[in-house]
Amino acid sequence: MPPAFRSPLRLLLAPLLLISSLPGLAAADEAVPENPTPRWWKGNLHTHTLWSDGDDFPEMVAEWYRTRGYNFLALSDHNVLAQGLKWMKAADVSKRGGETVLPKYHARFGPAWVQTRGDAKAGTLEYRLKPLDEFRALVEERGQFLMIPAEEISDKAEGVPVHINASNLREAVQPVGGETVRETITNNLRNVEEQALKAGREILAHLNHPNFGFAVTAEDLAHAVIDRHFEVYNGHPGVGHLGDDHRPGVERLWDIANTIRLVDLNAAPLFGIATDDSHSYHGKPKASRPGRGWVMVRSTHLTPEYIVRAIKVGDCYASSGVTLKDVRYDAEKRVLEVEIQPDGDETFTTEFVGTLRGTSAAGEPTFDKDGKAPTKAGKPLRVSRTYSKEIGKVLATSTGLTARYELTGDELYVRAVITSSLPPVDPSFDGQKQQAWTQPVGWKLAEMTPTKE
Repeated sequence: MPPAFRSPLRLLLAPLLLISSLPGLAAADEAVPENPTPRWWKGNLHTHTLWSDGDDFPEMVAEWYRTRGYNFLALSDHNVLAQGLKWMKAADVSKRGGETVLPKYHARFGPAWVQTRGDAKAGTLEYRLKPLDEFRALVEERGQFLMIPAEEISDKAEGVPVHINASNLREAVQPVGGETVRETITNNLRNVEEQALKAGREILAHLNHPNFGFAVTAEDLAHAVIDRHFEVYNGHPGVGHLGDDHRPGVERLWDIANTIRLVDLNAAPLFGIATDDSHSYHGKPKASRPGRGWVMVRSTHLTPEYIVRAIKVGDCYASSGVTLKDVRYDAEKRVLEVEIQPDGDETFTTEFVGTLRGTSAAGEPTFDKDGKAPTKAGKPLRVSRTYSKEIGKVLATSTGLTARYELTGDELYVRAVITSSLPPVDPSFDGQKQQAWTQPVGWKLAEMTPTKE
């Protein structure tokens, strides 16, 4: 190119070259640093809106979480993604959420955003429910808050509900059913896997509230080995977290299932997450409200793929109120350590829970106090078998802000549960204390001796 034509180009590029050479200006900004260190991100993967059986608009729900310190949120309505065109009668919105729902929506987002059609006096007024792709630009913040497309795949089998959440979906996954609960779990998880492979994207599937309707037994949880994640805590007050006279609580289910997996099935254990399964955002009593359970995920980046990958490998912990500064497992030294973030004058107890090698994974039939199979209203109850108390026993206890457990080699696995002296801000059951649950560590496959029954 002749010099006469090169000079103007150089004149245009010179300011850009000068700016890029200034100290600090060429470096990545704080939201996307060049070499980020892993940090903890707070999120909820089980949430409902007016798109299914929640009682508020999706952007209002997203605002609730965004303004309360959450970093990511999955709106997981039943058997639907928030996509396409959907209108809802104003009367139905108010009936579901109360008389304040519509005024609050108008006050927050205003007439330029809120879309209606019809006439209030004629009783034909309708509100448009915005899809995720439309409203996410209003709530997402780079490096601060992220929306993840999700769905609660709501199925049933053997007369009980079987629900699975799938996060970072491309399109809705319809329930496919099955003859049994465990077959239904497996079939739906395979459907999710198929979409992930076809779409070439990271999708996380987790089993929801196993004690909702006491649908999923310990044996189901164990033998549906394709499942790697489940809700060890769900903040809905109606999900049977503590169990009942004949059926174990969710933590007990976790330990039984993981013991069966490791001893009898040569299968990897389940990882636990916490969610709030929120439906109600307007202060209704005895409702499933937001802010009760969440998952803390360690990742370098706040993107759907990085969050999902970290959860898949268990670099996360579940919480109903306790915050951990750190969770570390040194595989060479076989040491599990936790550091707790205090809040005021509360105290903490850390229990290291596990099952020792040689413990029988064989269960016995569960009977009532009269030695008969449990029934309700004359019908047999769906119950897990009864297992040894050596499964999921407390191996060590520690108080204070740090706790450490060195594995001896006798453990099938070890996990930690940290309990605060304080109740949650909004408890989901009587006597509840704030807690955090770490993932099982120290386990290896193909090293166990199957139980002889």
